This record gives sequence, structure tokens and C-alpha cells, in this order.
Amino acid sequence: MPDDKRSQDSATRDQSLQGQQDQEQQAERTDFLREIVQQDLASGRVKSVVTRFPPEPNGYLHIGHAKSICLNFGIAKQFGGRCNLRMDDTNPTKEDVEYVDSITTDVKWLIDGWADDLLTLKPAGATPGVSKTSAGEDDFYLPGLLPADTAGQAVEPFYASDYFEPLYNYALELIRKGKAFVCDHTAEEVDAMRGSTDTPGTESHYRGRSVEENLDLFERMRAGEFPDGARTLRAKIDMSAPNIWLRDPIMYRIRHASHHHTGDTWCIYPMYDFAHGLSDYVEGITHSICTLEFEVHRPLYDWFLDALDLARVHPIQREFARLNVSYTIMSKRRLLRLVQEGKVRGWDDPRMPTISGMRRRGYPAEAIRAFCDRIGVAKRENTVELGLLEYFVRDDLNKRAPRAMAVLRPLKVVIDNYPDGQTEEFEAVNNPEDPSAGTRKVPFSKVVYIEQDDFREVPPPKYHRLSPGVEVRLRAAYLITCTGVVKNPATGEVVEVHATYDPATRGGDAPDGRKVKSTIHWVSAAHALSTEVRLYDVLFTVESPDNVPEGGDFMDTLNPESIEVLADCKLEPSLAAAAPGARYQFERLGYFCADPEDSKPGAPVFNRTVTLKDTWAKIEKKGAS
Repeated sequence: MPDDKRSQDSATRDQSLQGQQDQEQQAERTDFLREIVQQDLASGRVKSVVTRFPPEPNGYLHIGHAKSICLNFGIAKQFGGRCNLRMDDTNPTKEDVEYVDSITTDVKWLIDGWADDLLTLKPAGATPGVSKTSAGEDDFYLPGLLPADTAGQAVEPFYASDYFEPLYNYALELIRKGKAFVCDHTAEEVDAMRGSTDTPGTESHYRGRSVEENLDLFERMRAGEFPDGARTLRAKIDMSAPNIWLRDPIMYRIRHASHHHTGDTWCIYPMYDFAHGLSDYVEGITHSICTLEFEVHRPLYDWFLDALDLARVHPIQREFARLNVSYTIMSKRRLLRLVQEGKVRGWDDPRMPTISGMRRRGYPAEAIRAFCDRIGVAKRENTVELGLLEYFVRDDLNKRAPRAMAVLRPLKVVIDNYPDGQTEEFEAVNNPEDPSAGTRKVPFSKVVYIEQDDFREVPPPKYHRLSPGVEVRLRAAYLITCTGVVKNPATGEVVEVHATYDPATRGGDAPDGRKVKSTIHWVSAAHALSTEVRLYDVLFTVESPDNVPEGGDFMDTLNPESIEVLADCKLEPSLAAAAPGARYQFERLGYFCADPEDSKPGAPVFNRTVTLKDTWAKIEKKGAS
């Protein structure tokens, strides 16, 4: 299980991070990508900045995508531009409307209140229009709409599939220029003929087909005349190019499959490398920001744009290192496997690194954005510790989350000298970090619940919580002293604690000035809300589950204790009104969120978002080991 190396939330580091965060918020963000954008504006290469976030709708977005979202919208925000949301939906067999909807929801949630005014969408159903260039050639362009310009009309994300007709026409143009040909080799043959970095590739037997034959075959491919895999359209570049991606790459393949957005209109689909740069061009994108694995694809991105002699300014592709987080996987394929094999409860399971999972767990969008801003933009990949993300979640929630008292593993305490049937109310502060949050009334009675960990019949050294003969403070209530216990005769387990209270200490302070060494939280048994609370830990037991040894399976590193469900927790009654998604700090326990899916009116279910620092738990764990 993760040890102290994961929990890097000491006071020293917290103060250092807060200081750096304050300084960075005062200064304008700079990095190598922003320098490129600034130079392009200064030189006049572009007059305004248009970025895009182009996920493939074949899974839910994860924390790595959050970094890309924050970067693309952050650049647009800094330079007065805008950012398109586009579904790069060129593979019909793996894409689904469910993913489109979840992606749209996640993006809007993450940028809400920060850059939502920069989100460019398109009129629903709109496709690129055709205009003539100065040379009389067709040019396709699909401008987007900012929220201020929608005027109540229906809008939707951009779709690469909306450009299938322009892309097809661009492919025809490349054939006419002698820069593309129809190939009859199988996918396996094409892959083998590509060669390696050390050896040149082998040219296709069909590379010499005439323009007329290629046009005829490609049109028949579109008409559905050939079965899947029978033919492809390939670019004619250089089979001896040092960059393997330039060795006559496939542009189109035949796939008789219904598409989530275009239905059965098409049976040929463009490859990502062909569609990517041209989709950027059609939308008027100026800067295509990709993760580092696309760096080797950049020459191909540029080749397609240059080979077509396009009239408008070309977008440029630049790359940054993707985000890796410890104890986390970023592969959508592997995340899908977790869902399909029932290892998690769905894409939005709070243990998942998906944006929807983090939202359900209670992570604020502001904390995720602050985390992404803090880690910055790098040219080399590295792994960021999960503890850093948790730090930003704590920092955000500490400022905004109202406090409440909850007992997750209840132990009954009977205050023998408290009057039977009496009830009092105590004033409790809602958030000491925010005086404007005010106070609330918390009921108190003869029987209260405390945490099992807050009592030891035989206390170990340095234990200052409740034990026989020891006086402690019940937060905001009274000082109590343990006088005895009741045990289960079969197991010897303490099932009930008896105590007395000092009536003169109402509010928790002694008039004679005596001090106690511990303050513990409690819930009145007569007023308690009984509900389910789910405690989450990391999903994997190793720091790098993506890097399992050869022959191993990342599923072997799943943490069997990643979730603990506590069925009969006792919460202060005010929490019965918790709205789905509402976040709280359960005092001395951590930050919790009312589950948006499973909570019902008057019966919330809570997910633990992140723990608080617990010095005693670390001491006890260290002693046990």
C-alpha cells in the first residue's frame, strides 16, 4: 500500500507550495508553447489565437486530458483567443454518443467560471462551407461561435466527421496531384513493407497506378463496392524516409460500420493522421497543441497541409509531455477494461482517474486547474505524485467546505450524570477559514457517539484521547471523564463507554482554567443521521501500474482495499439536507462529498474525497510495523 512517500503534505511543503502558488498567480504564465504563440502574434503570422481540444470519443476523459484542457484553454485565455471542442471521431467501431456526452459535460464543468466564455462550439448540424481561393480552387471553412454569439441557438461540439466530405475532396486532390494512390495490400503486408528505422521500406506493387485508375477505385471504395480491408488509400511520400510515419501512410480504410454521428452515410473512414491537421485547417485553428507521442507525426501533419497548397495560414503542431500520476493509469484502453470486467462501478467510479470520477468523488474543478497550472508544461515526461493533486484538493476545500461532525465507526458513550431526556444545542463554527460562513446549531444529549479510535481502555504512550480516568473535550460541548466500560462478554470488545461531564464547562472551556490534551468530535445518539459512507484509497498498490514487468498484467496490481463501505455511520442531523454533490469537511476525518448518483432526499451517501493529516494514525501505524 502507499506509504509516507505518497503523503507529502507536511506543513513545510504546504507552505512552500502556497507561496509558489501565490507568486505564480501574480505573474503571467510563460513556457515554451506560450513563447511560440507570442512569437507568431508578434511576427504577424497569425492575427488571433485559436486552439482546440480534440479528444477521440472512445472513452471518458481522465486527469491527463484535464492538463490538455487547461493548457489549450489557458493559452487561448492568456492571448485573447478561443478554443474549439472537437470530437476526433474517425473510428466508428470504438466511438459512442455516451462518450461524446460525457466529454462535453466534463469540459464544461472543468472550465466553468474560468474559461467558459472562450469555448467555441458550432451551430447544431453545421458543416463546412465552400469558398473559392484566389486561384479559383475550393476552400472549406467552418467558423465557430463563442457563447456570447449563440443568441439562444442550438450548438454542439465540432466533429471531424462533419468534415468527411471536405476530407474526401482533399484526398481526391492529392490523387490528382499524383500524391496518393489506392493500394490492394493487406494491413499486415503494408505494416511489414514499412521496414524499420534501420532499413528502408518496400514500395507497394500498386504505387504506379495512374491518376485515372486511382480516382476510379477511390470513388468505388466510397460507393461501397469493396469489402473491409480490400483496399486502402495511401499517401505517396517516401518509402526510404528516416521517419517511418512518412513511408506512404494509409489515409483511408474501408470499414462498413455505422458511425455514431453520420450513420451509414460513409463506408470509408480517414485515418487520424490525415484527418487531424486538415480538421484543424477547416476550423481555422492556429496552434495544434499535442502530447509528446505525436512529435514524430508532425512532419506528416505538415506534409498533408503543404501538399494541398491550401490558401489560408496553416496551423502548426507543437508537443508537450503528457501527464503521468503515481498509482494511476492513463490508458483509455486499460480504463475501459476495468469497467468491462467489473473491477470498478463504471467510468465515474470515484476511484477512477477520470474527470467524472473525480467530480463524483468531490474534487473541485478549481483544485484540478490549480494542480495543472502548478505542474506546468514540460518537454520530457515524468511522473507527478498523487499527493500533489491531493494537496490542491485539500487546499481548495479547506477554504470553502463547511464543517460538520460525523462518526464513521461509532462507539456509544453514556454520560451518566447528564439529565435523562434533556437536549441542548451548541453553536458550532461552519468554517474557521471563512467567517462569513457563520455558525450552526448542533444538538446534544445524554448518549453520544464517538469514533472507536478515540477511546483506548489501555492507552499506549502519547495517547491523549479518551481512556479510563482521562478528561477530554467534546468539541463545542463539555469536558467529560471516562468512568468505566461495558464489554461484549464473548469477545471482550468494548461496546459502551460510561463517563461523567462537568456542567460548568459548557462550550468546552473550564472556568478554573484547567487544560485537557485532546478534543474529540461526537454526534448525539438521539439525533444522529445513520447513513453509508464510502472510504476510497488508491486503485493500485504500485506507483507505476502502467509499467508492469514483461509478462505481467496491470490488473495484478489492483488494490483489494481501494474501497471500504461503512454502512451505519452517525452524522449530525444537519447533513440530512446535504444536496447531491455537496462537499463538507467531517471534522478530524477528512473531506467528503454527497454522492451525486446514490444520495436521496434526506438520505445522503457520502464519498471520502481526501483525508486530513492524522499524526496519531501515522504513529500507531509505525508502532504496529
